[in-house]
Amino acid sequence: MRKIGVQTAPIIDLLGPEEGFRLIHEAGFDCVDFNVDHWMTGSEIRKGEFSGFFSQDMDAILEAMRPYKEAAEKYNVSFGQAHAPFPSYVKDNDYVNETVLDALKKCIEICAFVGCPHIIVHPAFFDYDNRMDPDTEWDANIRLYTALIPVLKKCHVTCCLENMFTARKGKVYEAICSDFNEAAAYIDELNDIAGEKCFAFCLDTGHALLLGHDIYTAIMQIGDRLETLHIHDNNGTSDQHVAPYMGLLDWNRFVQGLRDVGYQGNLSFETFNACQVFDRELMPEVLRLIAATGRMFARRIDG
Repeated sequence: MRKIGVQTAPIIDLLGPEEGFRLIHEAGFDCVDFNVDHWMTGSEIRKGEFSGFFSQDMDAILEAMRPYKEAAEKYNVSFGQAHAPFPSYVKDNDYVNETVLDALKKCIEICAFVGCPHIIVHPAFFDYDNRMDPDTEWDANIRLYTALIPVLKKCHVTCCLENMFTARKGKVYEAICSDFNEAAAYIDELNDIAGEKCFAFCLDTGHALLLGHDIYTAIMQIGDRLETLHIHDNNGTSDQHVAPYMGLLDWNRFVQGLRDVGYQGNLSFETFNACQVFDRELMPEVLRLIAATGRMFARRIDG
């Protein structure tokens, strides 16, 4: 049976692993998108000032993950996918890039420890005013992802690229992998380098909506490379990360696309702001509604 998932943020951040996984289970979810990026934040990466969590040896890191693994097992919640630290690459700072690369490799080890088959690693790209030319960006990403291949193979984890956007003065612009033919080319090239399937795609529905992409066409272009999802909605101008039907995305086109492409993966929601729009007391009800939406999507995809 297809699993319905939700990201661990902000649920486990607020409640801790025991209470958080209990709530996730009781809301009707089968799996989670594990926010391992919270152990190395975007602010740390951009400033080059790290907490030191990923500088520990692997045994210490996995021991810190044990309460999450045990709570998930207790409440029969699996780890469907994980969200790696981002940005994965910054401009003109070898120290930061080497530190982040080491953290990404350790995140893949975490996935193996908790039984998580997919990790989403954002492609390398810079903001609007510092964007790389296409050839430089291509080379940077091939180097980044190729460096992950040995640990992906060792841990039997698939790395998923994601469609991205950038912005300037309130205007949203396309960024890496928002051209879904380009995204497919990256995945095919990286799997050729690996000599086996180590890479796939995570479609972020909110990012696609921001850039005016037809969600059905996007799914068709990615095809069977699509193995994970970041499902969320927005108003078409801001990356709001709210629940389906709180924004503008055509969810009928989304469901039809997954049905027509033969999508076999989980339905994972990246809807953290839906929990923050409402009072915290209503979080259980909000989560139950999101899980029910996932069940409805699943019935319509598989029916």
